Amino acid sequence: MIPVQHGRDGWVNSSSTLAKAIAIASVWAVLVIAGCSKKPAPVGAENPGANQIGETPTGAGGGSGEDPFGPGGHIGGPLSDIHFGYNDSTIQDQDSSVLRSNATWLQNHPQTRVQVEGFCDERGSEEYNIALGAKRAQAGKDYLATLGISETRMSTISYGKELPVCTDHDESCWSQNRRDHFTVSKMASQ
Repeated sequence: MIPVQHGRDGWVNSSSTLAKAIAIASVWAVLVIAGCSKKPAPVGAENPGANQIGETPTGAGGGSGEDPFGPGGHIGGPLSDIHFGYNDSTIQDQDSSVLRSNATWLQNHPQTRVQVEGFCDERGSEEYNIALGAKRAQAGKDYLATLGISETRMSTISYGKELPVCTDHDESCWSQNRRDHFTVSKMASQ
């Protein structure tokens, strides 16, 4: 018990003050422990072969003869990525064949939609890389449109320097991150 002065009557023993102190300390300890939660796993940590949230890994061939759609209606990669030069959004000659192959796949799967995702390397400001990623995504979409893919089946998004596939700080890594990634999903039933 803690002796507490109680006005003019002198000292008294108070067990309720000790109980209050213990209760406050307990609540504080619970809040501290609850605030130290486990950090979330980074994208791909649970599924190391995946490139994006909700994707499943695919082999080098980009799929199998089975139905490529998983539980969410998304597939992981029947279409190949294209890459860009530093601070550039021009489709390179070597990527023309990749885009023709992607267009052929899309023509053979008319029930699908594609989202062209533009990415950049880590250099440059966030604003600059978002704008450059948008230009890259639009360039990929425009090229597919010239190959006969309906623009109503395509959308674009820029991730800028977010979600890199490689996190090293050298040119070989940066060149992997300067890309358009093509995410395919089923079209909504009408």
